Amino acid sequence: MKHSIPGSHSNAAPELTSDLSSLMSRLKEDSQPFVLATVVRTISVTAAKAGAKAVIAADGSIAAGWIGGGCARAAVLKAARASFEDGETRLISIRPEELLDELGVSPGEEREGVHFAKNMCPSQGTMDIFIEPVLPRPSLVIYGASPVAQALAAQAPTIGFDITVCAQGEDLAPFETSARLIDGFVDAPAGNGETYVIVSTQGRGDLAALAAALATPVRHVGFVGSRRKLAALMVKLLEKGLSEKDIGRIKGPAGLDLGAITPEEIALSILAELLMIRRSNQRQTTIHHL
Repeated sequence: MKHSIPGSHSNAAPELTSDLSSLMSRLKEDSQPFVLATVVRTISVTAAKAGAKAVIAADGSIAAGWIGGGCARAAVLKAARASFEDGETRLISIRPEELLDELGVSPGEEREGVHFAKNMCPSQGTMDIFIEPVLPRPSLVIYGASPVAQALAAQAPTIGFDITVCAQGEDLAPFETSARLIDGFVDAPAGNGETYVIVSTQGRGDLAALAAALATPVRHVGFVGSRRKLAALMVKLLEKGLSEKDIGRIKGPAGLDLGAITPEEIALSILAELLMIRRSNQRQTTIHHL
């Protein structure tokens, strides 16, 4: 059941923000992304003081909390939008123009990891605000019940993936109850986080599984099998009416070339590839996932 997000409280007094922890818990439970903005330092007169916090919802509204008035709001929301897109933390420093000039930086410029913005309010104070994205866990949808599929389902949660297994009903028994199990090859279920798909059917519904995997615009589709087998399946997918563009999304054989032999080693090589893809647009910053 989804919980509603409280309306914007950008003008709320600090004493009205004690429900932040409860709100964040509900958003995490519902796998809803949000940004936590925290004032970490103030100099001179500012509306909010160090320690003030606000939760920013995915639609860009301040769902709850207080980080000051309009002087900070625009810069914080801009930084929050960027963090929703790339998953990176940010430190923004809102300063009066003369202090920016002293540093030799312009509004919107970044230096040594700090994003600078201009304070246009009469108070002319300085606020440093930490922007922390809290994103839903990524999902891994596994088609098939092969030994590699079973190894993937066991290993993937250890690096933060939520697991869904789609296979023929009689093949689902070996999987842990912590995974979401689906009888049949349905379209890849997409969550609020990034979704990755691995097809490891190994002869039990290869074509149906690939067609279902391509029906959803997931971030990555990998196929466990030889290049020759995948090439033959691609021809059949074309005959079924799928476009070359869609079929071109399949990466096979799945995984990095680590010399893997056993199902567990092959699963490890696949997860290494997924991790590389997942982090490809992120700098080396601390990112908090649900």
